[in-house]
Amino acid sequence: MKIGIDLGGTNIRMGVVENGNVSRKIAQLCKANEPENIVIDQIKSMIREIISPDITSIGIGVPSVVDAERGIVYNVMNIPSWKEVHLKEILEEEFKIPVSVNNDCNCFALGEAYYGEAIGYKDAVCLALGTGVGAGIIIDGKLYNGGNTGAGEIGSLPYLEYDYESYCSSSYFTRVHGTTGKEAFDKATSGDPEALEIWKKIGIHIGNLVKVILFTYDPSIIVMGGSISNAYSFFAPTMMDTLKTFPYTEIVAKLQIRLSTKEDISILGASLLH
Repeated sequence: MKIGIDLGGTNIRMGVVENGNVSRKIAQLCKANEPENIVIDQIKSMIREIISPDITSIGIGVPSVVDAERGIVYNVMNIPSWKEVHLKEILEEEFKIPVSVNNDCNCFALGEAYYGEAIGYKDAVCLALGTGVGAGIIIDGKLYNGGNTGAGEIGSLPYLEYDYESYCSSSYFTRVHGTTGKEAFDKATSGDPEALEIWKKIGIHIGNLVKVILFTYDPSIIVMGGSISNAYSFFAPTMMDTLKTFPYTEIVAKLQIRLSTKEDISILGASLLH
């Protein structure tokens, strides 16, 4: 039995994982604007709620650049006080069991590869579309970290005036259209023409992002998760139209695109780190 933790700037979610099932699951709003030690104490307190003598390891996914070997996280997104946190060392000293730390999108990808939509695929890109844009990369059935656990930061690739994250995440709605992704989703659900047009536009941008993924990784499957993916039916038509301009039509024809379906996939993935 292992503990998997999904740490975000908004929520901390964790649970006990055994044979692909999550139990003793708990979640709290992250005290993201508090000093570093307050957030660490919050994580420790939550672990104490669910830990037991039969827990063999802890895995934690963090939205940041991670030194996975030493378990150090740097400049954590939406937790301003976390500039350099030796998380592995801190938690191992507290709980006396092995702790592994990795990027949150990598945990998402591990979860999908072993328990989710990418089961059976050797090469996969798991694309997180939400507050930001990130990806976890599976190559030959294994997680690909890159030299600094930075592989998959495709949202930062230059695109138009900014980068892909500026056009494929929730920031696009506020920056360009003066609304939020949730408002645009709710209005599109009720048939609002302006909202539907916004989703058509973001579909073009996401289509261009998928083209970048095909050029760089050529995966057999792309699994989409995150809040933006909930509106897939609204942006998929223009996304697929954009993919028709990809020069290698046989690659697009073979590509599988699926939506993440398991709520606890990142907790499951984090448990696989050790």
